[in-house]
Amino acid sequence: MVAAATVLDGVAHRTPVLTSRTLDARIGARVLMKSEHLQRVGAFKFRGAFHAISRLAPGTPVVAYSSGNHAQAVALAARLRGSPATIVMPSDAPAAKRAATEGYGATVVEYDRATGDRVAIAARVAAKSGAHLVAPFDDPDVIAGQGTAALELCADHDLDVLVVPLGGGGLLAGSLLATPDRVRTYGVEPTAGDDWVRSLAAGRRIAISQPQTVADSLATVAPGELTWPIVSARAAGVVAVTDGELVDAVRFALDRLHQVVEPGGAAGLAALLAGKVPDVAGRTVGVILSGGNIGADRLTALLR
Repeated sequence: MVAAATVLDGVAHRTPVLTSRTLDARIGARVLMKSEHLQRVGAFKFRGAFHAISRLAPGTPVVAYSSGNHAQAVALAARLRGSPATIVMPSDAPAAKRAATEGYGATVVEYDRATGDRVAIAARVAAKSGAHLVAPFDDPDVIAGQGTAALELCADHDLDVLVVPLGGGGLLAGSLLATPDRVRTYGVEPTAGDDWVRSLAAGRRIAISQPQTVADSLATVAPGELTWPIVSARAAGVVAVTDGELVDAVRFALDRLHQVVEPGGAAGLAALLAGKVPDVAGRTVGVILSGGNIGADRLTALLR
């Protein structure tokens, strides 16, 4: 993790930590928000993507699959390393995320989220072109890069609790590896995509149908193979929030923090506002605002 932080020093932003007296009073705790929505490409994903691609020879072609944030991260990281990038994206990916991905110079291969297999499509692209696959979360170099956000937060602040948005588990797994054992760390996923909650209850990885949720960045169907053993062994728990609670958190961030945070990026904040994280009263609580990639039209529609 420290090695990853060294690679990212001067490339990734050391994002600021936001506070809100209104939020502290409402939660009954001191809340410190790590603003990864202000990271390059608008999400923490840049950390993992750049770290992973930096381990390759400059110019090595790369391929990735993503609905948006990882796509943009790989596209920019590849450009910085002089590598051509191909991104497999669902046809219903947010327009702003696709436009940004193409703006960074990547080639987008579209597929139908309901019927297509993005992993298989990316594998075919890699086999045909000789590209290196940069997985969104099941990659040790990606996990290490993602964990540097929590590493920075814990270096500057003495936390009791950490709350992290949870999709495939790269950010949560990296955060768990980066934080002291005494910090109780929780993952937060959408209720409509509760694969982690179900998996932890069953004691094994459970796959679900493709989630339909406003948190597109967290819409995974199963815990990652590499992230599952880390999260299941180390996390204090995983909680789920509804789409309504996610939108409430987006609204709170806009009204009270004057920050634009996408629904998935606001999952940790949503869990705190909804009272779903246990035993936080009187504690120092860190929360990662993981992404802010939402277009004006979609933001307006959600808030309406």
